[in-house]
Amino acid sequence: MIKEISSTAGKVWETLGKRGEVSITQLPRAVKEKSAIVYQSLGWLARENKIEYKSNGGKTMVSLTGAEKSSYEHIKG
Repeated sequence: MIKEISSTAGKVWETLGKRGEVSITQLPRAVKEKSAIVYQSLGWLARENKIEYKSNGGKTMVSLTGAEKSSYEHIKG
């Protein structure tokens, strides 16, 4: 299960890099994974200080931190 969470964390990171800010309720659909695995992946990324959360009109939004966005742009060109 750790491999699945790790792999999904990579998909989440990639999706946030491409899309910017995403509602956490929409993220499982965006990465085509089960909600439970996506939420565990978010915990993984949060623990590594790679994502940040904010509230927007009653929705919880997630995005890459500034440093991670820069890393994404550097890697993806």
